[in-house]
Amino acid sequence: WGAQVIVDLFSAIPFVGPDLALLIRGDFVVGDATLNRFFSFHVIAVPLVLLGLVVAHIIALHEVGSNNPDGIEIKATKDANGIPLDGIPFHPYYSVHDVFGVSVFLFVFSAIVFFAPEMGGYFLEYNNFIPADPFQTPLHIAPVWYFTPFYTLLRAVTTEMMYVLIGCVLVGAVLAVAKIKMPSLFKGLIVGGALVIVAMMMAIDAKFWGVVAMGGGVVILFFLPWLDNSPVKSIRYRPSWHKFLYAAFVINFFVIGYLGTQPVSVIAGRISQFGTLFYFGFFILMPWWSRLGTFKQVPTRVNYTAH
Repeated sequence: WGAQVIVDLFSAIPFVGPDLALLIRGDFVVGDATLNRFFSFHVIAVPLVLLGLVVAHIIALHEVGSNNPDGIEIKATKDANGIPLDGIPFHPYYSVHDVFGVSVFLFVFSAIVFFAPEMGGYFLEYNNFIPADPFQTPLHIAPVWYFTPFYTLLRAVTTEMMYVLIGCVLVGAVLAVAKIKMPSLFKGLIVGGALVIVAMMMAIDAKFWGVVAMGGGVVILFFLPWLDNSPVKSIRYRPSWHKFLYAAFVINFFVIGYLGTQPVSVIAGRISQFGTLFYFGFFILMPWWSRLGTFKQVPTRVNYTAH
């Protein structure tokens, strides 16, 4: 049933959805071909993607350098040999640090594998021990716990919610045209783009936009370096209310994660929709609110004293 839910997500794509679902499924119903493809994807494709991301991370680390708690660009202050004064050698500091971290992880990992593999039903879900029955649909199909926040984003987008999202698009376009100084051509493009998006939102079923919301909830994280327009990098020198906003985001994330494990209800649905708006609003409005407030003076050198 889990595989069927995943395939149904792709079937929501307009025009090509049914054919794409058939291609992924490998048959007209979920069977051996489907499970073989899902298994190959998890043990071959995903590890290769992760390996590529690790290589990209190492390249970026060598090109840009690592960060520090004060958010200071250490390459700006160098000695006579061109070595940053506040730089820390990778060995033995980071090598020992990483070995210690890996050791702690392996300790916890081994404890879970040998003593608590089910972890209360969060690692090995109870539904995995129920014999498969294609003629009986489970009362509630919930994804793995680390997918539940994004599953909530999917379920929050209903036909009623679409009208709220359309209103957000129109209000955003009006504010952008009224508040941001830009040539008339760009203002016209914003208005035209907003109208096209609204037309698409009204023409395409809400199920598709739920899939877009679920995928967008993950993809938007990759744009954080460009969304954060704060004049300082470190949270130490940002306004105090920024910290409360971050805390509210974390709480909201845990709430929608919990709701993703629960069956659908009216109250939970309303909370999920509010949490979805807050989740995307946090990121979409970040270029604006991250510049607001009174920021502390950032030192020119890394400061190791408490703040």
